[in-house]
Amino acid sequence: MISNKDSALILVDGSNFYYKLKDLSLEQEKFDFTKFSEWLSETKKFKVIYYVGAVRQEPKNAKSKILYAKQRSFLSQLQKQGVNVELGYIMKSDGYHEKGVDVKIATDLLVGTYENLFTKAFLVSSDTDLLPAVEKTISKGKLVEFVGFAHLPSYALIRKCSSSRLLHKEDLMKFNL
Repeated sequence: MISNKDSALILVDGSNFYYKLKDLSLEQEKFDFTKFSEWLSETKKFKVIYYVGAVRQEPKNAKSKILYAKQRSFLSQLQKQGVNVELGYIMKSDGYHEKGVDVKIATDLLVGTYENLFTKAFLVSSDTDLLPAVEKTISKGKLVEFVGFAHLPSYALIRKCSSSRLLHKEDLMKFNL
């Protein structure tokens, strides 16, 4: 975590971000998260954490090997940009489901709150499972800005967060590498 109390904490739900960018015909692999974070937080004092379920290689599954290699390459690119990566896992049942990511986001938000590690958090996720952590963070005097996408906003997060910002394709295009 960051240690300066005047810093920003930027929490990115990777899967959510990926699919919202894809809806806008933008590629996450060509996205400059550092410039995006500076623009979003209006400071150079920030920590970005990107959360995603880890792709596993399955024996005798060529597609899983390709997806694994692509994800590893992308995560390496993120780390070169100074983005911290937190991995959940992907569970296979009646399909594939990401697990553990929301819990990690909520935990980091609350730890940062109770340890006074940030002034303002930027939640780049539309997942309403995070509402209890958001509400507790705000009750402890911290600011939480919901950062969503104009074409699919989360009205519950808009109502509960301290502030909100809805991104349009034009906002995001300037961060393409």
